Amino acid sequence: MMHKKNRAFLKWAGGKYSLVEHIEARLPQANKLIEPFVGAGSVFLNTQYKKYLLNDINADLINLYNFLKEQPDAVIHDARQFFTARNNEENRYYSLREEFNGTADDYYRAVLFLYLNRHGYNGLCRYSLSGKFNVPFGRYKKPYFPEDEMLFFAEKSQRATFTCLPFEKVFSRARRGNVVYCDPPYAPISKTAAFTSYAARSFGHDAQHKLATLAHRASAVRGIPVLISNHDLPVTRELYQGADFSMLSVKRSISQNGAKRKPAAEILAFFPPTENPVKPRRRKKKPKTVAANAARITLT
Repeated sequence: MMHKKNRAFLKWAGGKYSLVEHIEARLPQANKLIEPFVGAGSVFLNTQYKKYLLNDINADLINLYNFLKEQPDAVIHDARQFFTARNNEENRYYSLREEFNGTADDYYRAVLFLYLNRHGYNGLCRYSLSGKFNVPFGRYKKPYFPEDEMLFFAEKSQRATFTCLPFEKVFSRARRGNVVYCDPPYAPISKTAAFTSYAARSFGHDAQHKLATLAHRASAVRGIPVLISNHDLPVTRELYQGADFSMLSVKRSISQNGAKRKPAAEILAFFPPTENPVKPRRRKKKPKTVAANAARITLT
C-alpha cells in the first residue's frame, strides 16, 4: 500500500503521477522492473523493486538522468542558475532554446533540458523532423525549481540503469523474474489528436503492433509479465486481445482550450506470465548420409 506519492522533477505530457496507485496494483512482484518508455519516471519513483532498467528513445532525457545519477549536486547547482526572472522572458527562452539545439556539450545540454522543460509550454517535449527541440515559451509567472524531487530521483536512481535504445532491444534484455511496464506514446483518439513526437521519430500503428506482439511473446513464450497503458479504443483492445483489462478515466491537460480537457478513457492491459513457457524448438540435426558414413568409416 503506497503512502505519500513522489512527484517527478520533470513536467511531462501523459505522465503517470495520477495513476500510480492503479498501475502499482497491477504490477506483480519481481526482482527488476523494466520500463522501455520511462518518460518522467513516476512509476519508477513510486514502486519498490530491487533493480530497474529504465529506457527512453529520447537521448536528452536519458542524458539528464545519467548526469543526475552520477553528479546530483553539480547538476542541481548549475541548473538552478537558469531559474531567474531574467531567463523567464520570451526572448531569453528562445535564445537558450537555440543554444540547446546548437550545443554538442552533453552536460550543458542536460542542464538546459531541465530549464526548457520547466519554462516551455505545458510540459511538452517535442522535436522537429530535423531533431530540433521546438516547444514554445510557457509564460509561467515563476517556474518551480524541483530541487527536492531531483534529490529523491538521484538517490533512487542508484538502483537503476538508464539506456537509450529502441523498445524492441529493451524487451530482449528482459529475463524471467523481471516485470515489464510499457507507457508508449498513445494510439490517437482521432486523427487530429495524434501527438507522438516525444523524440524526432514518431510512434505509429506499426510500432503499436510491434509492441503488442512483443508483449504477447514475452508473457506466453518467455514467462515474463507485461503491463501496458494506452487509450481504451477498439484498435488497442484488438492489439491486446487475450490480456486482462482494467479501465480508467484520466483528465487531459495538453489542450490549449481548458473547456476541451475532458476525461479520456484509458486501459491497462496485463499479460500474465505463462507458468510453463513454450520453449523454442531446436532444429533437428540432419542424419548423415550413407556417403558421409562411408567416408568416416574409410578414414578410421
